[in-house]
Amino acid sequence: MKTMLVSEFKAKCIAALKEVYRSREPMVVTLRGKPIVTIQPFAEFPSGKQLGGLKGRMAIHGDIVHMDSTGDWDMLR
Repeated sequence: MKTMLVSEFKAKCIAALKEVYRSREPMVVTLRGKPIVTIQPFAEFPSGKQLGGLKGRMAIHGDIVHMDSTGDWDMLR
């Protein structure tokens, strides 16, 4: 992942954003050697639809509708 000093980013902001867009690779902007922000290209949803756009990209393990959380809580008296 490419990194850029904040002072360099300030001077070359538009060029840096265009490079991230063109390469589709994120960029980290640093201040005094520490990362302060990550710039990443905008992710379009498949077929331009948000609803159902992640279909097939995730898996749910276990029963998320009927779960027993009674053992997770202690009641103070």
